[in-house]
Amino acid sequence: MQKELSDVIADILGRAADMTVATLREDGYPQATTVSFVNDGTTLYFGCGSGSQKAHNIERDGRVSVTVNLPYRTWDEIRGLSLAGIAEVVTDPAETARAYERMLAKFPQVKDFAPLEDAEMALVRIRPQVVSVLDYGKGFGHTDFVHLGDAAASPAGA
Repeated sequence: MQKELSDVIADILGRAADMTVATLREDGYPQATTVSFVNDGTTLYFGCGSGSQKAHNIERDGRVSVTVNLPYRTWDEIRGLSLAGIAEVVTDPAETARAYERMLAKFPQVKDFAPLEDAEMALVRIRPQVVSVLDYGKGFGHTDFVHLGDAAASPAGA
């Protein structure tokens, strides 16, 4: 991946607090939900209820689409990401602990809403396969396409 695009992706992921994740329902319709997230490189993590529709969708079919957008006032300021990847519930205790520490650093209130030992919570990892980088500052609807493939196969330190 070009260093410039890699830097843009890292900047957007580092500055954004929320993303919209679309999972596939059993009837085939997509279900889009906004969630707060953290990242480790291009690997994304979010928490949800273990019994939620989102968790059930991911356990049945891990294909997801995600959008991440930075705040903007005018269209020429639109910057964001649209990506497709594979989501799965994290079961490794060490990876869970690392992701939870990132969550606490970015969202200190998580300790009140979802303690690490909360069995009703699921930690989900998304490994992006392809990313479209949106930058309307370069022109209306301008995107650069990046294929990550196996580059996002494992989070740093895993």
